[in-house]
Amino acid sequence: MLDATLKSQLKAYLERVTQPIEIVASLDDGAKSREMHDLLVEITSLSNHISLRVDGDDARRPSFSLNRPGGNISLRFAGIPMGHEFTSLVLALLQVGGHPSKASADVIAQIASLKGEFNFETYFSLSCQNCPDVVQALNLMAVLNPNVRHVAIDGALFQDEVEARKVMAVPSLYLNGQVFGQGRMGLEEILGKIDTSAGERQAEKINAKDAFDVLVVGGGPAGAAAAIYAARKGIRTGVAAERFGGQVLDTMAIENFISVQETEGPKLATALEEHVKQYDVDIMNLQRGEALIPATDGGLHEIRLASGASLKAKSVILATGARWREMNVPGEKDYRNRGVAYCPHCDGPLFKGKRVAVIGGGNSGVEAAIDLAGIVAHVTLIEFDSQLRADAVLQRKLHSLPNVKVITSALTTEVLGDGQKVNGLRYKDRTTDELHDVQLEGIFVQIGLLPNTDWLKGTVELSPRGEIIVDAKGQTNVPGVFAAGDVTTVPYKQIVIAVGEGAKASLAAFDHLIRTSAPA
Repeated sequence: MLDATLKSQLKAYLERVTQPIEIVASLDDGAKSREMHDLLVEITSLSNHISLRVDGDDARRPSFSLNRPGGNISLRFAGIPMGHEFTSLVLALLQVGGHPSKASADVIAQIASLKGEFNFETYFSLSCQNCPDVVQALNLMAVLNPNVRHVAIDGALFQDEVEARKVMAVPSLYLNGQVFGQGRMGLEEILGKIDTSAGERQAEKINAKDAFDVLVVGGGPAGAAAAIYAARKGIRTGVAAERFGGQVLDTMAIENFISVQETEGPKLATALEEHVKQYDVDIMNLQRGEALIPATDGGLHEIRLASGASLKAKSVILATGARWREMNVPGEKDYRNRGVAYCPHCDGPLFKGKRVAVIGGGNSGVEAAIDLAGIVAHVTLIEFDSQLRADAVLQRKLHSLPNVKVITSALTTEVLGDGQKVNGLRYKDRTTDELHDVQLEGIFVQIGLLPNTDWLKGTVELSPRGEIIVDAKGQTNVPGVFAAGDVTTVPYKQIVIAVGEGAKASLAAFDHLIRTSAPA
């Protein structure tokens, strides 16, 4: 299963294993079991520390567990962890084999001290770029604490289970048989949900911090660039981010970031964070801005956070980015993650053989329809305008697909369902005003982005679209408060543009500091 290059790389990684690993596989006579067996045999051939047994009795087949002989680690893959999950497999092998995690000492101690029983199940898809964060976090917790058990389940391989539990979005997490969460979650976020006092402890630490010269709110490309440029000036720099990487984490293929021929969103997000960490920057993750209190009489700006903490700074750079735009029609919120989805790469495999719709005829919508057409039975693309807005090359590809229907001049008016999941949508023909119903099982919304500025209304000047109005230097109407990236009025929401705007705003903030007060 592994090509020569991948085997060579994996062999090099497994040289870091210091403790014996026992793989126990639970197999049947199916093709996937044979495929899993071949993979596990290849892995064991690459390290003398790894042994394989095929006498497992787990009910999920094919699956395999990783443990130390005589150990008490409960970590299992139900499915073949290739695609995006191959990294999860490699990390699990290393961690079970004794290689230390890169998690901070505080986080490791927090995991080890957890009391109680935590039986986690994660449903993933091999094409989901958000799933590995969850799988890797829970695997590490299972390695560090015997009270934590985790099984990662390929939803496409165990579709009966997915149907029974009505899983229609990945990653989907269950704890002790109950729904725990959906969507991307990092290690600290998961810990925060099960260790309820962790948030209070973190808020106390944040409140105790001294004022920053530059405080960046947001950890996407703009925020990362702003932090690096500020830190390189030798001034006290902080970053408060709800999730480092921002919208990039939800992006699949990136082929237009200059000098990087091709990458994926999560990889770029990791690279951004690692670059920021090369400098003296105080990164505060899982922190969402709730209010901006502008400085008065030459004082300090204050950012109040949803956690209850607050931070103060001489200058602030707002880089909170944007989120998926919703249709705001009846039924959309009711059936979110029950047929209404926003990430075709993540959730597409769960709709294999079914009928779906894509809302939006721009590049994102047409790309989603093309991708889904290779998985689902039929795709209906619905566009509000009289014609598609995607690039011509994408439109040609779309129209060449036999299982795609394009409807233009159509306004989606309602998501239909049976109380449990989506079973259709209703749209109005904008040329005749007639209403039409389309029977289907999934709806993927791809109609653009909304700036994350609800918390800033009444503080900084916003455009009618809710974007922060900035000048050529990224300055807002509030002295000492700057903004950069997708959250602003700067046209063309592109990663490479956000990086440049973040650098520009940071340089402008430094210029403001040296003209108004001496930075620390």
